[in-house]
Amino acid sequence: MYFIADFHSLTTIKDAEVRRQNTLSVAACWLAFGFDSEKQTLFCQSHRPEVTELTWYLGCFTPYPMLANAHSFKDKSGRLSDVNAGLFYYPVLMAADILLYDINVVPVGKDQVQHLEIARDIASSINHHYQQEIFVLPEPSVDKTVMIIPGTDGQKMSKSYNNTIDIFQEEKPLRKTVMSIKTNSTPLEEPKDPDTCHVFKLFSLLANETETAEMRSNYLQGNYGYGTAKQTLFELILDKYKQERMLFHELMANPAKLDEVLKAGANKAKPIAAATLSRIKKATGF
Repeated sequence: MYFIADFHSLTTIKDAEVRRQNTLSVAACWLAFGFDSEKQTLFCQSHRPEVTELTWYLGCFTPYPMLANAHSFKDKSGRLSDVNAGLFYYPVLMAADILLYDINVVPVGKDQVQHLEIARDIASSINHHYQQEIFVLPEPSVDKTVMIIPGTDGQKMSKSYNNTIDIFQEEKPLRKTVMSIKTNSTPLEEPKDPDTCHVFKLFSLLANETETAEMRSNYLQGNYGYGTAKQTLFELILDKYKQERMLFHELMANPAKLDEVLKAGANKAKPIAAATLSRIKKATGF
């Protein structure tokens, strides 16, 4: 089950057209990279309204301190005027996203483990209260080899920091983004440390071993500027994702096709969602 979290986006994005385009672009991205919508289920979170009804049931079993201690809230609790109720309630909706579909395993990053634990705690509390297995208790799957990818400013790459590189951008703005990657002021002629350079780190994520070794050698020898390294990274992105970029723009030019895929996915998800909702409604007397 793969869904686009458009309901979650409302905590920060209020513009309808921005959300529409973001939703389509996520779907187009997955499909451009070969996602098989026949074998898997790709859908919009909002296309299965059962998730919001389940959120209410779960919320009524969720203690206030659990939400107050959630990272998503605590990170912003110093600026409470910027916090809306949706952000505070975010972990409950996230729990509903998981529990609604009887998911056994959820792949998460380290920063999302807490949210999965919240989902497990809520589900376990309800199962215990009604002395029956209403919800499947999901297990986290954390890939410990996944590294933090540096953004253009050197911080962790994140849309929240506005430091991402959109590989689907048109060439001119994409090059501008790559050329904006933060580097130090080491002169052109001097050797440079590839292991502390954000450009090299990004290049090594995409390049093969030979290409990576060549750029490392160029850094260490000197007379190799950061501008050249950035241009090489830009050209690698264009070459590596040539096919995906073409497919992405074809799909974005055909939103009806994307809507069709997402609607089909929502229809596939419906029976599972309905069965789960039926169990909690029966247990709670609705």
